[in-house]
Amino acid sequence: MGQLGYFFEAAATYPFLQNALIAGTLVGILCGVVGCFIILRGMALMGEAISHAVLPGVVISYMLGAGSFFFGAVVTGAAAALGIGFISQNSKIKDDSAIGILLTSSFALGIVMVTSLQGTTVDIWHILFGNVLAVSRSDLWVTLGITVFTLTLVVLFYKQLLLSTFDPTMAKAIGLPVKWIHYILMVTLAMVTVASLNTVGIILVVAMLITPGATAYLLTDRLPVMLVLSAGFGVFSAVSGVYFSYIYDVATGAMIVVIASLLFAAAFLFSPKHGYLVRMVRRVRTGEA
Repeated sequence: MGQLGYFFEAAATYPFLQNALIAGTLVGILCGVVGCFIILRGMALMGEAISHAVLPGVVISYMLGAGSFFFGAVVTGAAAALGIGFISQNSKIKDDSAIGILLTSSFALGIVMVTSLQGTTVDIWHILFGNVLAVSRSDLWVTLGITVFTLTLVVLFYKQLLLSTFDPTMAKAIGLPVKWIHYILMVTLAMVTVASLNTVGIILVVAMLITPGATAYLLTDRLPVMLVLSAGFGVFSAVSGVYFSYIYDVATGAMIVVIASLLFAAAFLFSPKHGYLVRMVRRVRTGEA
């Protein structure tokens, strides 16, 4: 209780900690909601590719002296998503191979660009792994804007997302633009990645996109409940990660992902319906092999 009280006192005193908690909460909600659709559509690899593809855009923004890396990162992330679709649709290369090519090439290009910037203030560690304790007010406004925009899209086009996710054939049959929905989701994914850069960084953002949603997926079979649970797990992971990182002076982004992973492990083992240990006990009680 002493450490918790110390943290609350610090949170009430220091603006940087307040910014970190707000940013973590927004990113937890954002990644939790979007991550559900990424999981259900089997697009985890796409999320990995886009999260790495934003690195060149971040570096270009720094090179141009832009105050924010938002536009550069979104442009390169969206370009990677469109590039993956273009390669897979216009060659014998399948999606997974196209993702591997774009992921590694864009990330390598970003690393080359970073290492070529001698004498600049670009901190590759913060870009790769995040630094939520250094989130500024302008960063908060960008994250808030992306969160509001994304949640508004999900609410307005929930039925279209639901149908195209679970039954794309039926969605095509009734005239829904399934391909456009897919690409809009890709651009949204790029924006979510940008919003999460300061919190968990490029390397770990895919964990926040996938892990809370996967945890919720083990606990429910209903999409609305899954969305709420996933957002809740994302927020809990972010706030807890900020707390432990501040108290024990460890990397914040990594701590957030560790908390999210522990929640997933608990759901994997003890989920009432799909938990591994629960199923083992049930088999023993029923006399199954």
